[in-house]
Order: sequence, then structure tokens, then C-alpha cells
Amino acid sequence: MTDIPAQYKDSPELLSQAGFATSNTWYHGTSSALLGSIQAYGLKRSGDKAMKQAAKQTMATIGNSYTETIEPVFLTQSKELAYYWAMQTVRDRGVRVEGDEQPAIVELQLPNGLNEQVKPDVGAMSLLLIQEGEAYLAHVAAIYQAKGLDVPDIDLRNADRMEYLNKLGMAYIDKDIALEHIQFLSA
Repeated sequence: MTDIPAQYKDSPELLSQAGFATSNTWYHGTSSALLGSIQAYGLKRSGDKAMKQAAKQTMATIGNSYTETIEPVFLTQSKELAYYWAMQTVRDRGVRVEGDEQPAIVELQLPNGLNEQVKPDVGAMSLLLIQEGEAYLAHVAAIYQAKGLDVPDIDLRNADRMEYLNKLGMAYIDKDIALEHIQFLSA
């Protein structure tokens, strides 16, 4: 399990056997290298231009074409889970982008109209079926166990879509998020 800084451990308040509680507060885990862009432009869908460019160059090197897609903004209702994804972002960027990057979390306070557009990330099923996803499931299981709760037993292929949100803390919004709704958290 990733070593989560104490100020991000919110599962004691958020987690019950029913899963992670939701509200108008959401979190996004990212790299410290992207904070300047977020501070300037807000949280943009598919906002990591350096990673997109690296993927494009890799595909050109091996002779394949690259079609850029617009991904939504991935969210979770837990700082603890956002930190996990921030660590993954730093690790993934470290493979392709040089620099000293640290995990970073941004908090979103969404007004009701935007909050209603947050959806369970059912598309994450494909991620969860590979090794990287298995590590996330093990991380979530450890959080449940640390709270003395039963680990969710989810059939990823047939799960109710709300289980991805409630039990696994996986959500998204297919909108850019304006700076006025963002607060920057620091470790």
C-alpha cells in the first residue's frame, strides 16, 4: 500500500461498509509538474500535454500513427484515493518526462449543476483487469481492512455501475473545471 501522508487519510470519516460517501467535494490526483497549468487554466480534460506528446513521438518512432483522444477529468471522493492516483501519475510521467515531480492533489468544490454531471467510472473496468488495476484494488482492499470492514467483493464485468463510485471511489466528469472551483492541497 502506498504510504499516504496523514493529512490525506480521510477514510475514517468517508468509508463505511456501503463504500465511500459522496458530496459536492471531489479530488483529483496529479503531478506537481502540472500544477502551474492548472493554476493558469483550471483542470482540463486530457490536460497532460507532455505525456500526449511523448506518446505521439513513441508511436511515430515505431511507425504507427497516433490519434489523440479527449479523456474526462478523473475524480474520487477521497483524498486518500486521489493521492494513490497522484503517485501513479508521477510514476508514469517519470518514465517519459524528466524532472523532479511530487504527487499533488487538487480539491474541487462543485456547484450542484456540475456535481450532477459526475459519473461512476465504469470504463475503469478495463484498467482494473490489468496489473496496474490489480494494485489499485489491493490498495482499496487495504483501506477497507484498516478500517475493519469487509473488502468489497466486486465482479468487475457485471458490477452495478454505482459500485465503481461507491466501493472503489472511481468517478469522472466530462467537463473542464474552472479555477474558481479548485483548491490546491499540499503535503
